[in-house]
Amino acid sequence: MKTQSRINRFGSSAMISSLVMASLLTACSGGKTTPTGTTAADDKQGPPTEISIITEFNTVEPPGANNPVLKEIEKRTNTKLNITWVSQNNWTEKQNVVLASGDIPDLMKVADLRNPLMQQMVKQGAFWDLTPFIKDYPHLMEFPQSTWDNTKINGKNYVLPSVRPLDASSVIGIRKDWLDKLNLKMPQTTDELYEVMKAFVNNDPDGNGKKDTYGYNMRDMDPVFTNVFNKSTGKWKLVNGKLVDTVLEPGTRNLLVWFNNAYKEGLIPQDYMVMKTSQLEELATSNRAGLTTDGMLGLWRQIENPMKTDPKADFMAMTSLDGFSPQSAGFLGVYLIPKKVPEAKVKKILALMDFGATEEGFNLAINGIKDVHYKEVDGFKVGTKQADTDSISVSSFGKIFERYDKYLYAYAPGMSREVFERNKKIIDEKAKISTPDVSIGLVSATETRVGTEYKKKIDDLKTKVIMGKEPLEAWDAYVAKLKEDTEYQKIITEMNEAYQERVKSAAKK
Repeated sequence: MKTQSRINRFGSSAMISSLVMASLLTACSGGKTTPTGTTAADDKQGPPTEISIITEFNTVEPPGANNPVLKEIEKRTNTKLNITWVSQNNWTEKQNVVLASGDIPDLMKVADLRNPLMQQMVKQGAFWDLTPFIKDYPHLMEFPQSTWDNTKINGKNYVLPSVRPLDASSVIGIRKDWLDKLNLKMPQTTDELYEVMKAFVNNDPDGNGKKDTYGYNMRDMDPVFTNVFNKSTGKWKLVNGKLVDTVLEPGTRNLLVWFNNAYKEGLIPQDYMVMKTSQLEELATSNRAGLTTDGMLGLWRQIENPMKTDPKADFMAMTSLDGFSPQSAGFLGVYLIPKKVPEAKVKKILALMDFGATEEGFNLAINGIKDVHYKEVDGFKVGTKQADTDSISVSSFGKIFERYDKYLYAYAPGMSREVFERNKKIIDEKAKISTPDVSIGLVSATETRVGTEYKKKIDDLKTKVIMGKEPLEAWDAYVAKLKEDTEYQKIITEMNEAYQERVKSAAKK
């Protein structure tokens, strides 16, 4: 899995403002409401509460309206759910269209907490402040406090985080069986890793007598390795109480030197920049790459095919590199409730989501009905063909109904108990040292307006330096230019102002 996704920017500030004002006419039609203390009583009296939801799905097909798991969830929560499922292929575009229309369902998922249109609509009063409510829903309150804090807007909880584990979503996977075959130790530093990559290329780790393997497939190199070289999760690093942009730091320069050397020595694919993520991943799944980057579930997916010809094939997650381990955001998208929804229905929606955060609700959502969608085998839930037919998955109902489980990504179907237990230990070790992203949820208006342009130029130059198409001096010159660039420096100023506001809000508690 990946840390929080970044959606395309939605036009200019002027366009956002005009769309917000139009949409508020619809979104705020519920009038003035002042929330009071609530309870999360499971009231099953009376007719079912109708709740409309829009969210994403990442299965082959979305669950249908007569899906047996949907019917069971409705039965256990006394609801009637009208779910609009949107494919990943047009999820970004659809979110902004719905937000701009003002015709927002009772519960809406937005992929990026920093979505500028959503942020402005929150400030204009289009969505419920859930702060007074959520404390009454015990299973939602089992989400990590850091996740609740990171998803606040102006110091308040307007959103329900789509919760995710903190320490299993972004890892470097290394072929443990190749290390063992070549009598190599698990690398602890980037220098040691470089030597391992050379051995993976030059010493025939797959035993086929050919020099046809890579040290690293370059899947999601940035931000994973950028984080390591800067010892910072994400673009921003906290230094002496201030946010520092790591693009301007020596760590990013050192990253370019390291990968330029790897490129020149053939340790990484020479055409990686034009390869799709699926093609880079195929280097791992076809037994040709000794390193890959993904979530723990992704590592298992990438090793399943090599295991068919070599049962000892093994992608093992590295606990840290150079003593650093990034921590994920703890969520992947957020849910909001528009102000047009009456307060009584808000409570019912929260009770529904609280059910999804129970062991019972979460198991039903991601595994389905016992002996229909899964069977218990040696303590593991093993999915049936019916589960595929009914689209029962973390990637369907699991996009709505979510329970915090730090080991959620430690297990995948078909995995041995030995690997599962090893993954749990790695997660525990990572949790002791992992570093959170200090910039989560912080917004710079200037970055919203022009950040995409800067990012493209930065990424393009990084690629050219790694490939040797531009000298390292070109990077030094560009960094010097950014340090004098008024717009770019304004982004840094605004991010620091947003960070200080967060610090002040936390101090008021």
